[in-house]
Amino acid sequence: MASTQPLNDRDVSAAPASSGTLSISIAGMSCASCVGRVEKALRGVDYVEAANVNLATERAELTFSSAPDTTAIQNAVEGAGYTVVDETTELTIEGMSCASCVARIEKALAAVPGVLAVHVNLATEKAQVRHVAGLVDADRLTGAVADAGYAARAVADSASGDQQARARTEEISALKRSILLAGAATLPIFVLEMGGHVFVGLHEWLMATLGQQSKFYLFFVLASLVQFGPGLRFYKKGWPALVRGGPDMNSLVMLGTSAAYGYSLVATFLPSVLPQGTVNVYYEASAMIVTLILIGRYMEALSKGRTSEAIKRLMTLQAKTARVIRDGEPVEVALEDVQVDDIVQVRPGERVPVDGELTEGTSYVDESMITGEPVPVQKHSGAEVVGGTINKTGSFSFRATKVGGDTMLAQIIKMVEAAQGAKLPIQALVDRVTGVFVPTVLAAAALTFAVWLAFGPTPALTFALVNAVAVLIIACPCAMGLATPTSIMVGTGRAAEMGVLFRKGEALQSLRDIDTIALDKTGTLTKGRPELTDLVAADGFARDDVLQTVAAVEAHSEHPVAGAIVDAARASGASRLKAVNFEAIPGYGVSAAVDGRTVGIGADRFMRQLGLDVTVFAESASRLADEGKTPLYAAIDGRLAAIIAVADPIKDSTPSAIEALHRLGLRVAMITGDNQRTAEAIARRLGIDEVIAEVLPYGKVKAVKRLREGGRRLAFVGDGINDAPALAEADVGLAIGTGTDVAIESADVVLMSGDLRNVPNAIGLSRATIRNIKENLFWAFAYNASLIPVAAGLLYPFYGLLLSPIFAAAAMALSSVFVLGNALRLRRFAPLMGLGNETPQHAPEAAAAAR
Repeated sequence: MASTQPLNDRDVSAAPASSGTLSISIAGMSCASCVGRVEKALRGVDYVEAANVNLATERAELTFSSAPDTTAIQNAVEGAGYTVVDETTELTIEGMSCASCVARIEKALAAVPGVLAVHVNLATEKAQVRHVAGLVDADRLTGAVADAGYAARAVADSASGDQQARARTEEISALKRSILLAGAATLPIFVLEMGGHVFVGLHEWLMATLGQQSKFYLFFVLASLVQFGPGLRFYKKGWPALVRGGPDMNSLVMLGTSAAYGYSLVATFLPSVLPQGTVNVYYEASAMIVTLILIGRYMEALSKGRTSEAIKRLMTLQAKTARVIRDGEPVEVALEDVQVDDIVQVRPGERVPVDGELTEGTSYVDESMITGEPVPVQKHSGAEVVGGTINKTGSFSFRATKVGGDTMLAQIIKMVEAAQGAKLPIQALVDRVTGVFVPTVLAAAALTFAVWLAFGPTPALTFALVNAVAVLIIACPCAMGLATPTSIMVGTGRAAEMGVLFRKGEALQSLRDIDTIALDKTGTLTKGRPELTDLVAADGFARDDVLQTVAAVEAHSEHPVAGAIVDAARASGASRLKAVNFEAIPGYGVSAAVDGRTVGIGADRFMRQLGLDVTVFAESASRLADEGKTPLYAAIDGRLAAIIAVADPIKDSTPSAIEALHRLGLRVAMITGDNQRTAEAIARRLGIDEVIAEVLPYGKVKAVKRLREGGRRLAFVGDGINDAPALAEADVGLAIGTGTDVAIESADVVLMSGDLRNVPNAIGLSRATIRNIKENLFWAFAYNASLIPVAAGLLYPFYGLLLSPIFAAAAMALSSVFVLGNALRLRRFAPLMGLGNETPQHAPEAAAAAR
């Protein structure tokens, strides 16, 4: 529900004390000129550094250099002729005992800037706080209650985000009612007036039964119902905007329909003041224009609702309740009542309510909503679980570590919302044009009227009026305002469904322009953990026996290579042997005794020290080197027993992902700390174009700068803490979502799974989205550029053609619907590479489409 009440008068010091950002909902915007007007008003508020308004989401994103003056923000929006939307937050209050407690809490809450109304109920121990949406958050309200000496906790809306959904539903319902009323009044006018031109008999019958004047009176009554019933909305918004010198779409519709209606009014009741031959009525034009534009807005509202379906689907993933252990017994509680460190039980088939760490039980959990991977992941004690994922098999208990807005799902929703509200650089052109567009249209309409009145054929006044009205109606810049934000909303929403999160909306455009992809090796190209990849036993030795013997020795070592050998032995089911007399020889290897046998494991120099010749494994050693692996050797009882290789294996998806990047026309580089020979071996195997090897952790930024030389546009993909500076330095940073929080926070794009195939998917979607935006902008600009001259009557001298205001209204409404429909096509974007739960396009075709 929108509110026009002012914020409470209060010292600005009560506002947040630090700089930051703010997101508020704004009602009443209808076109690109509205966006420009609101942005201009907000930028005039003290301490506002930046203001970006999004027509599709109907939100304003503000950046402050100091504490924001919330009163000035609302006044600026309302001064521009629009409304800041309000919402209601419910609090649970603890510690109240009497009516004076109620009064004290109400006073404390009412003093918070942005609060419009407060109602505290002693019996239910709850408070209903109505406040300006975006200007007040639950933390500030609970803080105010705490300052008053009581404890408060926000009651989360079980359908988070439904405030805006309800407003959208109410808007659609109101438009539907208006259309029905306008249609019921317009249809008789249209049938009788237009039917009389088509069917001669009908016209003669109307003249004989009603007469010309009676027909005018009937049309007047019906058109008045439309003009000042459903059409009143255009006056409420359009007239104030016109008076302030900032006309918008509503102003154009108001002027156009008022001109047609007003002229008809004079022709009906004061025909003598009009020149001979100009006594005509245009009631059908005024009524039809209102009706058609309302229909267009209705379709637009329906389409806008569909652009945010990705957010709605994410919200439905949230569980409603949780089974929490309280006083030793499981109790079903509302999701908002779960607290950090609570022990939560989850049964098979249930959603995990919040983020946490398993304490008891084992199960398989479907995490496809987060990672895009369809295969359930095994969970055991100590494993992390994410709220919104689905428990498939066993029951388990876990300790809640993140609740409410801190959960991963809540953070994903916030990321998507932030990206959807972003303003891309491509929008700058639209802003410049729309800033002067409506005034230019008014001037064009006035010029059209003057030229037709001065030079038009008889009756010149009629021609002047009709063509001026057509210019006013055809030029409404709705499509321009919707062209960019709707594509961004649908594109980022589709990306979220694919497991790609655009943390910064600008990356949606930047990613399209890159020509080079730099990939960190460890954890990005590889699995990020060493594994035993090769064990070739010498003649006279059994592989399994060698493995379990070597593992017994390595169990005493803390080296990652040793851990990989022990893990491999454990996975193979080998018997666990005991080693004694363990000794580590720095730079050479390790030795011990296992079941009375002496065992030595190490590099080739260790074997030579033991008097053993490793040339028998020369062919295997050469092969391993070509594969980028460093060989180790094992000796048992003085005999060479095996050659072993432990390496960080390449992910299964890596080769196909790099191939897809090449099909997209990108150059692929690898940055690694490996030695040059190993790095080049990996690069040859994967088809990587450029290698920067032996890079220390702090040298990755320098490597990124080197790759950007020559004006190359670079995207860097990484996952570790030491990748964060490089992610920030690149033109676009993409973080593997399975990596560290620091890396993710430094990135522009987050790939929720560890699958590199989402990199070409993200680039493909970026290119598809920007192409979609350009299509929308072309349609919006071309539509206005081509049809305004037609509406002004440019074709009349050559072909005798004029554009009826009725057709102008229909075309204007359809232009917005076309733009929205085109943006919605992005919902069907198929990723270039499927991750298992997505159906990929045929790769070459998809790559070509994404160019």
